[in-house]
Amino acid sequence: MNLYVLTVGGLNFAVNFLLLAGANRICGYPVEGKRACAGALLSGIYAGWCLVPGFWFLGNGLWHTVFLLLVALVSFGMDKDALRRGAVYLLLNLILTGVALDQKSAATSLLGAAGLVVICLIGVSGRGGGFVPVELSYGGKTLHLTALRDTGNTLTDPISGSPVLIVGSEIAGQLAGLTRFQLQNPVESITALPGLRLIPYKTVGNSGSMLLGMRLKGMRIGKWKGNGLVAFAPERLCEEGRYQALTGGCL
Repeated sequence: MNLYVLTVGGLNFAVNFLLLAGANRICGYPVEGKRACAGALLSGIYAGWCLVPGFWFLGNGLWHTVFLLLVALVSFGMDKDALRRGAVYLLLNLILTGVALDQKSAATSLLGAAGLVVICLIGVSGRGGGFVPVELSYGGKTLHLTALRDTGNTLTDPISGSPVLIVGSEIAGQLAGLTRFQLQNPVESITALPGLRLIPYKTVGNSGSMLLGMRLKGMRIGKWKGNGLVAFAPERLCEEGRYQALTGGCL
Protein backbone atom coordinates (compact mmCIF):
# COMPACT_ATOMS: atom_id res chain seq x y z
CA MET A 1 0.00 0.00 0.00
CA ASN A 2 2.79 2.43 0.94
CA LEU A 3 4.61 1.72 -2.34
CA TYR A 4 1.40 2.29 -4.29
CA VAL A 5 0.79 5.64 -2.53
CA LEU A 6 4.37 6.76 -3.23
CA THR A 7 4.10 5.71 -6.88
CA VAL A 8 0.84 7.60 -7.42
CA GLY A 9 2.22 10.65 -5.61
CA GLY A 10 5.41 10.59 -7.68
CA LEU A 11 3.57 10.30 -10.98
CA ASN A 12 1.21 13.08 -9.96
CA PHE A 13 4.21 15.29 -9.08
CA ALA A 14 5.80 14.69 -12.51
CA VAL A 15 2.58 15.33 -14.47
CA ASN A 16 1.71 18.48 -12.54
CA PHE A 17 5.23 19.89 -12.84
CA LEU A 18 4.88 19.55 -16.61
CA LEU A 19 1.42 21.16 -16.56
CA LEU A 20 2.64 24.06 -14.39
CA ALA A 21 5.73 24.63 -16.52
CA GLY A 22 3.66 24.40 -19.69
CA ALA A 23 1.10 26.90 -18.36
CA ASN A 24 3.91 29.37 -17.65
CA ARG A 25 5.44 29.05 -21.09
CA ILE A 26 2.11 29.02 -22.95
CA CYS A 27 1.37 32.37 -21.29
CA GLY A 28 4.83 33.66 -22.20
CA TYR A 29 6.62 33.44 -18.86
CA PRO A 30 9.86 31.71 -17.89
CA VAL A 31 9.46 28.40 -16.07
CA GLU A 32 9.74 29.21 -12.35
CA GLY A 33 11.35 25.94 -11.31
CA LYS A 34 11.21 26.32 -7.54
CA ARG A 35 7.57 27.44 -7.46
CA ALA A 36 6.56 24.80 -10.00
CA CYS A 37 8.28 22.14 -7.87
CA ALA A 38 6.49 23.39 -4.74
CA GLY A 39 3.10 23.30 -6.48
CA ALA A 40 3.75 19.88 -8.00
CA LEU A 41 4.90 18.56 -4.62
CA LEU A 42 1.65 19.75 -3.03
CA SER A 43 -0.28 18.03 -5.80
CA GLY A 44 1.68 14.80 -5.31
CA ILE A 45 1.04 14.84 -1.55
CA TYR A 46 -2.66 15.39 -2.18
CA ALA A 47 -2.83 12.49 -4.67
CA GLY A 48 -1.16 10.13 -2.20
CA TRP A 49 -3.28 11.40 0.68
CA CYS A 50 -6.47 10.53 -1.24
CA LEU A 51 -5.44 6.86 -1.11
CA VAL A 52 -4.97 6.72 2.65
CA PRO A 53 -7.87 4.93 4.43
CA GLY A 54 -10.13 7.47 6.11
CA PHE A 55 -9.21 10.26 3.64
CA TRP A 56 -10.79 8.91 0.46
CA PHE A 57 -13.35 11.73 0.62
CA LEU A 58 -10.54 14.09 -0.54
CA GLY A 59 -10.90 12.58 -4.01
CA ASN A 60 -14.33 14.12 -4.63
CA GLY A 61 -14.82 17.03 -7.03
CA LEU A 62 -14.98 19.74 -4.36
CA TRP A 63 -11.69 18.83 -2.68
CA HIS A 64 -10.03 18.24 -6.05
CA THR A 65 -10.93 21.79 -7.09
CA VAL A 66 -9.76 23.21 -3.74
CA PHE A 67 -6.34 21.58 -4.07
CA LEU A 68 -6.00 22.64 -7.71
CA LEU A 69 -6.56 26.24 -6.59
CA LEU A 70 -3.99 25.83 -3.80
CA VAL A 71 -1.45 24.42 -6.26
CA ALA A 72 -2.06 27.34 -8.63
CA LEU A 73 -1.69 29.82 -5.75
CA VAL A 74 1.61 28.29 -4.63
CA SER A 75 2.96 28.12 -8.18
CA PHE A 76 1.84 31.47 -9.58
CA GLY A 77 0.92 33.81 -6.73
CA MET A 78 -2.07 36.16 -6.76
CA ASP A 79 -1.38 39.00 -9.19
CA LYS A 80 -3.30 39.61 -12.42
CA ASP A 81 -0.94 37.65 -14.65
CA ALA A 82 -0.81 34.82 -12.10
CA LEU A 83 -4.59 34.46 -12.39
CA ARG A 84 -4.28 33.98 -16.15
CA ARG A 85 -1.54 31.37 -15.77
CA GLY A 86 -3.55 29.66 -13.05
CA ALA A 87 -6.59 29.53 -15.32
CA VAL A 88 -4.53 27.85 -18.08
CA TYR A 89 -3.17 25.31 -15.56
CA LEU A 90 -6.64 24.57 -14.20
CA LEU A 91 -7.98 24.09 -17.73
CA LEU A 92 -5.15 21.70 -18.67
CA ASN A 93 -5.57 19.76 -15.43
CA LEU A 94 -9.35 19.47 -15.71
CA ILE A 95 -9.09 18.34 -19.34
CA LEU A 96 -6.51 15.72 -18.36
CA THR A 97 -8.75 14.56 -15.52
CA GLY A 98 -11.69 14.25 -17.91
CA VAL A 99 -9.58 12.27 -20.37
CA ALA A 100 -8.42 9.92 -17.60
CA LEU A 101 -11.99 9.31 -16.45
CA ASP A 102 -13.26 8.58 -19.95
CA GLN A 103 -13.39 4.79 -20.06
CA LYS A 104 -15.43 4.52 -23.27
CA SER A 105 -12.43 4.47 -25.57
CA ALA A 106 -8.86 3.73 -24.59
CA ALA A 107 -7.65 5.21 -27.90
CA THR A 108 -9.50 8.47 -27.23
CA SER A 109 -8.00 8.68 -23.75
CA LEU A 110 -4.49 8.04 -25.02
CA LEU A 111 -4.82 10.56 -27.85
CA GLY A 112 -6.24 13.20 -25.52
CA ALA A 113 -3.46 12.69 -22.97
CA ALA A 114 -0.82 12.75 -25.73
CA GLY A 115 -2.28 15.98 -27.08
CA LEU A 116 -2.04 17.67 -23.70
CA VAL A 117 1.56 16.53 -23.26
CA VAL A 118 2.45 17.94 -26.70
CA ILE A 119 0.82 21.28 -25.85
CA CYS A 120 2.81 21.50 -22.60
CA LEU A 121 6.06 20.48 -24.30
CA ILE A 122 5.54 23.16 -26.95
CA GLY A 123 5.01 25.69 -24.16
CA VAL A 124 8.09 24.57 -22.22
CA SER A 125 10.25 24.72 -25.37
CA GLY A 126 9.38 28.40 -25.70
CA ARG A 127 7.46 28.09 -29.00
CA GLY A 128 4.05 28.64 -27.49
CA GLY A 129 2.48 32.07 -27.89
CA GLY A 130 5.47 33.52 -29.78
CA PHE A 131 7.73 33.59 -26.71
CA VAL A 132 11.12 31.97 -26.20
CA PRO A 133 13.46 31.64 -23.18
CA VAL A 134 16.81 33.44 -23.38
CA GLU A 135 20.00 33.10 -21.32
CA LEU A 136 22.69 35.81 -21.38
CA SER A 137 26.02 35.82 -19.55
CA TYR A 138 28.49 38.66 -19.08
CA GLY A 139 31.04 39.59 -16.43
CA GLY A 140 30.19 36.62 -14.22
CA LYS A 141 26.45 37.38 -14.33
CA THR A 142 23.82 35.16 -15.95
CA LEU A 143 20.30 36.39 -16.67
CA HIS A 144 17.29 34.32 -17.74
CA LEU A 145 14.82 36.30 -19.84
CA THR A 146 11.75 35.90 -21.97
CA ALA A 147 11.96 37.13 -25.57
CA LEU A 148 9.14 37.85 -27.96
CA ARG A 149 9.53 36.26 -31.39
CA ASP A 150 8.96 39.23 -33.66
CA THR A 151 9.07 38.27 -37.35
CA GLY A 152 9.06 41.99 -38.16
CA ASN A 153 12.35 42.44 -36.31
CA THR A 154 14.92 42.45 -39.12
CA LEU A 155 17.79 44.02 -37.20
CA THR A 156 21.06 42.35 -38.26
CA ASP A 157 24.77 42.81 -37.76
CA PRO A 158 25.90 45.11 -40.60
CA ILE A 159 29.21 43.24 -40.77
CA SER A 160 28.20 39.55 -40.65
CA GLY A 161 24.50 39.86 -41.48
CA SER A 162 23.57 37.66 -38.49
CA PRO A 163 20.39 38.51 -36.51
CA VAL A 164 20.62 40.69 -33.42
CA LEU A 165 18.84 40.12 -30.11
CA ILE A 166 17.38 43.35 -28.68
CA VAL A 167 17.07 43.69 -24.90
CA GLY A 168 15.42 46.42 -22.86
CA SER A 169 17.12 49.09 -20.78
CA GLU A 170 16.51 47.25 -17.49
CA ILE A 171 18.44 44.24 -18.80
CA ALA A 172 21.28 46.46 -20.03
CA GLY A 173 21.58 47.81 -16.49
CA GLN A 174 21.44 44.42 -14.78
CA LEU A 175 23.81 42.71 -17.20
CA ALA A 176 26.37 45.38 -18.08
CA GLY A 177 25.65 48.27 -15.70
CA LEU A 178 24.71 50.63 -18.54
CA THR A 179 22.52 53.58 -17.59
CA ARG A 180 19.57 54.89 -19.56
CA PHE A 181 21.51 58.10 -20.28
CA GLN A 182 24.31 56.05 -21.83
CA LEU A 183 21.82 54.06 -23.90
CA GLN A 184 20.17 57.26 -25.12
CA ASN A 185 23.56 58.67 -26.15
CA PRO A 186 25.27 55.68 -27.78
CA VAL A 187 27.95 57.58 -29.72
CA GLU A 188 29.22 59.39 -26.62
CA SER A 189 29.04 56.18 -24.54
CA ILE A 190 30.85 53.83 -26.91
CA THR A 191 33.88 53.73 -24.60
CA ALA A 192 31.88 52.99 -21.43
CA LEU A 193 32.72 49.27 -21.64
CA PRO A 194 35.24 47.26 -23.65
CA GLY A 195 33.63 45.52 -26.59
CA LEU A 196 30.78 48.00 -27.10
CA ARG A 197 29.91 48.85 -30.69
CA LEU A 198 27.28 50.83 -32.59
CA ILE A 199 24.45 49.07 -34.43
CA PRO A 200 22.42 51.11 -36.95
CA TYR A 201 18.66 50.61 -36.95
CA LYS A 202 15.50 52.10 -38.41
CA THR A 203 11.93 52.21 -37.14
CA VAL A 204 8.66 53.54 -38.49
CA GLY A 205 8.90 57.32 -38.37
CA ASN A 206 12.64 57.19 -37.64
CA SER A 207 14.95 57.47 -40.63
CA GLY A 208 17.85 55.98 -38.70
CA SER A 209 19.69 55.93 -35.40
CA MET A 210 22.18 53.89 -33.38
CA LEU A 211 22.00 51.36 -30.56
CA LEU A 212 24.80 50.27 -28.29
CA GLY A 213 25.60 46.62 -28.83
CA MET A 214 27.95 43.91 -27.65
CA ARG A 215 28.90 40.40 -28.75
CA LEU A 216 28.28 37.83 -26.00
CA LYS A 217 29.57 34.28 -25.71
CA GLY A 218 27.36 31.30 -24.96
CA MET A 219 23.98 32.94 -25.58
CA ARG A 220 20.91 30.71 -25.51
CA ILE A 221 17.79 31.59 -27.49
CA GLY A 222 15.33 28.73 -27.29
CA LYS A 223 17.25 25.65 -28.41
CA TRP A 224 19.93 27.68 -30.19
CA LYS A 225 23.24 28.31 -28.42
CA GLY A 226 26.26 30.26 -29.62
CA ASN A 227 28.00 33.61 -29.72
CA GLY A 228 25.70 36.42 -30.76
CA LEU A 229 25.22 40.15 -30.91
CA VAL A 230 22.98 41.90 -28.38
CA ALA A 231 21.63 45.43 -28.88
CA PHE A 232 20.61 47.54 -25.88
CA ALA A 233 17.40 49.55 -26.33
CA PRO A 234 17.18 52.85 -24.39
CA GLU A 235 13.76 51.92 -22.95
CA ARG A 236 11.82 48.96 -21.60
CA LEU A 237 10.41 46.77 -24.34
CA CYS A 238 7.28 45.76 -22.45
CA GLU A 239 5.95 47.75 -19.51
CA GLU A 240 3.83 44.78 -18.36
CA GLY A 241 7.00 42.69 -17.97
CA ARG A 242 5.79 39.80 -20.15
CA TYR A 243 9.04 39.88 -22.10
CA GLN A 244 12.38 41.67 -21.85
CA ALA A 245 13.86 41.02 -25.28
CA LEU A 246 13.00 40.82 -28.97
CA THR A 247 14.27 38.18 -31.37
CA GLY A 248 13.54 37.67 -35.04
CA GLY A 249 11.76 34.65 -36.45
CA CYS A 250 14.99 32.87 -37.41
CA LEU A 251 16.13 32.22 -33.82
